[in-house]
Amino acid sequence: MKAVVTIIRILTGLLFIFSGLVKAIDPLGLAYKMQEFFEVWGQSKSLHGLMNVLDQYAVAFSIIMITLEVVVGVALLLGWQKKLTAWIILLLMLFFTFLTSFVLFTGKIRACGCFGDCIPLTPVQTFTKDIVLLAFAFFLLLNTRYIQPLAKPWINSSYVTVAAILTLILQFRVMSHLPLVDCLPYKKGNNIIELRKMPADAVQDKFDYVFVYEKDGSKKDFAVSALPDSTWKFVERKQILVEKGRNNIPLINDFTLSGADGSDSTETVLNTPGEYYLLFIKELPGNTQKWTKQIQAITKEKANRKLFVVTGQRTAVANFLAGNNISYDGLFGCDVTSIKTAARATPTIYLMNGPVVQGKWGWADFDRLVK
Repeated sequence: MKAVVTIIRILTGLLFIFSGLVKAIDPLGLAYKMQEFFEVWGQSKSLHGLMNVLDQYAVAFSIIMITLEVVVGVALLLGWQKKLTAWIILLLMLFFTFLTSFVLFTGKIRACGCFGDCIPLTPVQTFTKDIVLLAFAFFLLLNTRYIQPLAKPWINSSYVTVAAILTLILQFRVMSHLPLVDCLPYKKGNNIIELRKMPADAVQDKFDYVFVYEKDGSKKDFAVSALPDSTWKFVERKQILVEKGRNNIPLINDFTLSGADGSDSTETVLNTPGEYYLLFIKELPGNTQKWTKQIQAITKEKANRKLFVVTGQRTAVANFLAGNNISYDGLFGCDVTSIKTAARATPTIYLMNGPVVQGKWGWADFDRLVK
């Protein structure tokens, strides 16, 4: 039995550490996924107020959850506070299983983001994984007597503390310097225009339609091939999914740049010849002094490259740029959700060559462009 417990303990501990670290390289990704859940649950009137409050703390929740995953994984491997650790793992797995079951059985969210954007799993895969880990968690809780600490308590406590500190440092660093590993569709070398196109092997959803008519106070559904006579009054048309398609969503499906008049300027901007910059400003942060001078220097030193600004706050950003004498060649509105995916740090700058991403930097690395 001890050997079985040891094997499951190692597997569970390593998986928790791996899961936490994969998300730690992009903590905002998990925060945005949490906000997606909050938005869906907030559609219920009874939960709307609570979800709005939780949405404001999504980043903090993400950092805490990621750190907790790594810490309990390390604690389980070390045998530190084994009873407490086993309980925390069980509670986490109950929570994770609830989330993955919600994704799988409701279809309201496409994926749970269990392993971040680097290792996308289908809802079935994530749910199956969590069921297995939930069984492991119960097993470990019932057999904690077979878990022996690997070192003295103070040594194990030191390791757990160091793991927590390093995980926190990693997360705070990448939120200003961009993820260590870029697994997003806007990564260096990708052609944004090509990735906005439908995949070549896409299979579209198949739908059927039912027409609802009313007569003498009663409503009835009719197929398109058997519509009633003129004595019936048309009420509505229903669309019914007959067969779910596959691979029918472009990797970049929501990136649109709108001009001052609301026109779609995406293709025009991305087909700009030669090298140019895209400056993403989702919203103006409280402290802009850390990067304003760098943007001013970039526009002066790289005068041969155009600078296009992409923002979710057109008026505020335009006023900010004008007030700081930052020249630009175009300012475009963009959906905030799209900017969240394209630019994990606020702001982020891309070096583009036509529609191809040549490089990208968070605000903490803007100085690299002016050296």
